[in-house]
Amino acid sequence: MRLSAPRIEPLDMERLDEEQREVLAPFADPSNKVGGGRVLNIFRTLARAPKALTGFLAWGNYILSRRNSLPPREREIVILRTGWLCRSGYEFAQNRRIGIDCGLTPEEIERIKAGPDAPGWTPLESAMLRAADELVADNFVSDQTWKALEELGDKGSMDLVFTVGQYTQVSMLLNSFGVQLEDGDAADPDLTP
Repeated sequence: MRLSAPRIEPLDMERLDEEQREVLAPFADPSNKVGGGRVLNIFRTLARAPKALTGFLAWGNYILSRRNSLPPREREIVILRTGWLCRSGYEFAQNRRIGIDCGLTPEEIERIKAGPDAPGWTPLESAMLRAADELVADNFVSDQTWKALEELGDKGSMDLVFTVGQYTQVSMLLNSFGVQLEDGDAADPDLTP
């Protein structure tokens, strides 16, 4: 975690205005798979700008849906690497849990920290991690890495770039606003100052 306290406090669910209540209502539903009825700190923080949160959710829902051609496990590899590179403790903690649900092992999640050259990745997984590294560092995927992503096809390669872009933005928001971990989440010791 970059900050030990929020710069922008999450909204108190008992003190919402009508627009905030409306944008957060789906998260408060116990059947919602994101939080299971508990409105996460990220959403309670972003709801201070309800119209922005609405737009943010539309794009984020694409990234996390089946419309994104990256299979969930591979999508989570890219998201976790992006969160790691952006040093976003909140993002890494949230997606560690999601990654496990999508089939990643705890050992693979640790290996994501080491990056594309760590032993054990398939050539495609290594290329996906390398693409995330290049995008975060240089906002560009090199020709060599792009060629290594061929198996994904054009849409899959586009979705990889979309995913890294989305989670770079998410990490910027989380880090800069000081969104704190949810109760019960453990900070990764490698991401603490």
